[in-house]
Amino acid sequence: MKTVSLKIDDSIFGETEKILSKISMPRNRYINDAIAHYNKIQKRQLLEKKLKTESALVKNDSLNVLKEFEKIDYAD
Repeated sequence: MKTVSLKIDDSIFGETEKILSKISMPRNRYINDAIAHYNKIQKRQLLEKKLKTESALVKNDSLNVLKEFEKIDYAD
């Protein structure tokens, strides 16, 4: 496990402490869970961006293939 020093805004720290007092969870566990959750969100956003980029790259090729198929259908 790694040790990390953080600077947290006073308002965020205060809100976190209030929540922790009600849910009886160690601060360290709460912060670890929060970072893990945020990492999942970021991974999904990166994947979405990658899929959009790749989809745009394939779009023109797909349209060209479709046009070629349409030409074949009308040739008969």
